[in-house]
This record gives sequence, C-alpha cells and structure tokens, in this order.
Amino acid sequence: MSRYFTEDHEWVDVDGDVGIVGITEYAQSQLGDIVFVDVPEEGKELAKGDEAAVVESVKAASDVYSPVSGTVIEGNAALADTPGLVNEDPEAEGWFFKLTLSDADELNALMDEIAYKAFVEKL
Repeated sequence: MSRYFTEDHEWVDVDGDVGIVGITEYAQSQLGDIVFVDVPEEGKELAKGDEAAVVESVKAASDVYSPVSGTVIEGNAALADTPGLVNEDPEAEGWFFKLTLSDADELNALMDEIAYKAFVEKL
C-alpha cells in the first residue's frame, strides 16, 4: 500500500484501484477536538479536489477534499457515533471514506511522506 498527501492535509492510501482517504495528524491538531464528521455516501462520484466530507471541531468547520477522482465505495460509519476517532487515530481508524480510483495518474501530482513532512515543517 502506498500513501500520498495533499497540501490541504488529506492523505490517501492506495491498494490496487482502491483508495482510503483521511486527514493528517497535522490537520487534526490544527482543528482541535472533533465533534462531528459528515462523510460521503456510497456511490457518490468525486473529482479530484471536490468537497467530499465535512469535519467540525470546537474551533471551526472544515471541508475535506478528495485527493483523487473516483466513486465512493464506503464511508467510515464509526465516525457518526465517535467523531473523536479523527483526533485519536487520524491516519488509521479515523479515515473518512474509501473510493475506487478512476485515474491513477492523478497520484503523480501528490506528495509522498518525505515531501509532505518537509511541506509541514515550512508552515
């Protein structure tokens, strides 16, 4: 599985033609305590950069953008009852949605972990 990152602090783990999307540790730390998450429904078509989910914290509400194009195959239902999973484990159990990628070449425009860490250090 390969992991890619966006400048908006989303990550996508890719295994074959399936991607799992969430927000980074940095993003959740900037948001503070997460109190609500709205994930996309199964079957929703997303283009790269589309607003895909909404996360609300005690500080602010923020959109989560799709790092790649594809069709949503699953939303993380656990976040409805336990939105704090995003704070506790943002880069694993706190994932937002899974999608089938429609254009794997879009991954080439994303950052790998080393590039993302360097990007965050400059913020």
